[in-house]
Amino acid sequence: MNPPEPTDIRPPFTRATALAKVKAAENAWNSRDPARVALAYTPDSEWRNRDRFFVGREAIKAFLTEKWQRELDYRLMKELWAFTDNRISVRFEYESHDVQGQWWRSHGNEHWEFDENGLMRRRDASINDVRIEERERRLFSPEAP
Repeated sequence: MNPPEPTDIRPPFTRATALAKVKAAENAWNSRDPARVALAYTPDSEWRNRDRFFVGREAIKAFLTEKWQRELDYRLMKELWAFTDNRISVRFEYESHDVQGQWWRSHGNEHWEFDENGLMRRRDASINDVRIEERERRLFSPEAP
C-alpha cells in the first residue's frame, strides 16, 4: 500500500490525521518533484516563503524548481507543532548543499491553512539558514549513507 498523498487527508484534523498530513507533506517534499508537491495546494494558494510572496500552483512549481536546482541533495524533516480544525503548524529542518559543495541546515516554522478538500490554501514559512560541515549532517535520504 502506498503512503497517503497530502490531499488524501482532510479537515477537520485530529491528532492522528494532523500527524499523517505532516508526514505526507514531508514525503512529497522529499520527492523533490515540484509538480507532485504543487498538487497539494489550491490553484490560488497564497505563499510566503522567507521574504517572497506569491500565489498559485504555477508560481509554486516555478519556485520549487528553482529551489531544488540551487539546494542540492535536499532532505527534509517536519514535526507537528500544533493543529486546529483546518490549520496545522510545523517546525522543520532541512539540509542541502550549494553548487560549491557548502552544506546548509535550514530551520523554520510553517503555518498551513486548508480548504474542505484537504488542499492547502495558505502557507506561511519563516526560515533561517546555518552553514554546516558535511560531517555535521543528520538528515539522509533512505538510499544515502
